[in-house]
Amino acid sequence: MTLARLNNLTASLRTSNLDAVILNPGPTLTYLTGVDFHLMERPVVLFVAPGHDPVLVLPELEMLKVDMFPYKVQAFAYGETPSEWDAAFRKAAQALGLDGKRIGVEPRQLRLLDFGHVKAGAPEAEYPDASAVLTGLRLKKDKAEVDKMYRAVRIAQDALEATIPLIKIGMTERELSSELVIQLLRKGSDPELPFSPIVSGGPNGANPHASPSDRKLQAGDLLVVDWGAGYEHYISDLTRTFAVGEVDDECRKIHKIVQEANAAGRAAGRPGVPCANVDIATRDVIEKSGYGKYFTHRTGHGIGMEGHEDPYMRGDNMQLLEPGMAYTVEPGIYLPNRNGVRIEDNMVITENGADCLSDMPREIRVVG
Repeated sequence: MTLARLNNLTASLRTSNLDAVILNPGPTLTYLTGVDFHLMERPVVLFVAPGHDPVLVLPELEMLKVDMFPYKVQAFAYGETPSEWDAAFRKAAQALGLDGKRIGVEPRQLRLLDFGHVKAGAPEAEYPDASAVLTGLRLKKDKAEVDKMYRAVRIAQDALEATIPLIKIGMTERELSSELVIQLLRKGSDPELPFSPIVSGGPNGANPHASPSDRKLQAGDLLVVDWGAGYEHYISDLTRTFAVGEVDDECRKIHKIVQEANAAGRAAGRPGVPCANVDIATRDVIEKSGYGKYFTHRTGHGIGMEGHEDPYMRGDNMQLLEPGMAYTVEPGIYLPNRNGVRIEDNMVITENGADCLSDMPREIRVVG
């Protein structure tokens, strides 16, 4: 499978204006090779150019990983003396004849550290953005990928269900987040979680990307929990909002509105529909309810090996949904200094519609 992925990349390169691409440790490198490398102070870079075996620059201590590659690679290893590292990159560029050529980069992933060594090895090359070539590789998931994402959803849901009975008024957001992390690992998540859980109660829930704090849960809070699991490099990203004890009528009202917006967004996705339509579907529900100005972000984003990847569910994104595309639907209402609600599910486009991978109850549940 990884060889087929490499062939897809080289075929795309042949029809692009790029002579090669470089990849450092991250999802795309793992996708193409099946091999994990740490993002660390010692650079690791894979060079891919049509008509050549890939070339890998890596530290000597990682050489055993070369044998794990599913296809032939030419490796240039370096030792612990940083002043000698540029020489390994120079050999790599020369092996592929890349100096003076166009070497595509992955802007969201490539660090200045790695780029500096590549540029030292091929100082006359150009380094354009290769996003158009690389994004298409992982955009549409095959059955094996969807199965892993489904497993990541199951793990996440099981972990939160195991955590819910532990929620008590007076415990801090940080304590609850810690319990959830433990349950994620116990239920089978990859050790490296896709992101740290967001656990935010009351006024903190009005911040969509709040970090768990030492604030204690109080009766009357809405409690937003945004969490996910990893399974064999694929992730889930879910959100549910709970009532801590009894909450007021407006809290129940906005929860119901977001629940309806989530349902509308889930129903909007199918092949041939613009991503924008998913955003419009959720936003219409919230705007008609009078809370439009409190929905402050896009409806969703792509998921797969990363928590945020293409396609994006924004009102201006006219990219058409196609089978295999996976994304979140996560409308919210955020009342500053008061409370917030978000309900998030994971979707995959099928030949005839869209499947929701997550099925944890979306109705308001009382905890604590």
